[in-house]
Amino acid sequence: MPMTTLRDDLGRQLVFAQPPRRVVSLVPSDTYSVIALGAGERLVGRTTYCESPEAAAVPAVGGTKDVDVEAVVALAPELVIANQEENTRQALEAIAARGVKVLVSLPRRVPDGSAHLARLARILGVGERDPARTLIRRAYALPPASAAETGPRAFVPIWKDPWMTLNADTFGSDVLAHAGVANAFGDRQRLYPLAADLGKGPAIEATGRDVRYPRVTLDEVRARSPELVVLPSEPYAFTAGDEAELRAALPGARIVRVDGKDLFWYGAWTVDALARLAAELAA
Repeated sequence: MPMTTLRDDLGRQLVFAQPPRRVVSLVPSDTYSVIALGAGERLVGRTTYCESPEAAAVPAVGGTKDVDVEAVVALAPELVIANQEENTRQALEAIAARGVKVLVSLPRRVPDGSAHLARLARILGVGERDPARTLIRRAYALPPASAAETGPRAFVPIWKDPWMTLNADTFGSDVLAHAGVANAFGDRQRLYPLAADLGKGPAIEATGRDVRYPRVTLDEVRARSPELVVLPSEPYAFTAGDEAELRAALPGARIVRVDGKDLFWYGAWTVDALARLAAELAA
């Protein structure tokens, strides 16, 4: 079989003489994708958040943020699949230092997720056979982003105390656009320190920091007049009290609770999630 050479989303070159047979996935959406591609038997390790029934018998190696490096290395993986946002740099560097190949992704657009799915299929050597071939074709056939400036605008909280949202340079925001909904905070960058982000002090230079997830006040949200509040089930578990607080602050907005996986899980999950999410937000 010809050697496979590719780059991950950090620009690092990875070379595979043959498809890896032992794979550890540190990303729940990637665990789902590996199984959907028909390569679930390659998984020898996964996180405690990997919910696929097919992964239940696979040993867990901690959460996405608290990966047990020694447990990963003990599984003798030929490939570790990771994500720049979900996993810590310290853990990934420690795994790579032990001679294990680490594929790091960071999809920011729906097409990025489709390309990553095809990249996984290529690495695993399953891209030319079903179910991978059909799944990849469906991923590349997803409709383009359709949200217009005049379309419904949504506030998407992803955390509380303080409230946190996402701007246009994120996968979740692009999923919204593909579902026909605009992000009310698409142009908003995160400021440092927290006081500056909340409009209570001057900002400092943000060089090298992630500015895609701003912290906001409900007064700022109210000023942007969103027609929708999209309340995902993850990464934060919003309560009925949180929803009531948002209803009081934004009486003119429709609040829609959605499965957070439909917004944030890239790759195979998006293939069916996009139409489902669009229908929920248009109801």
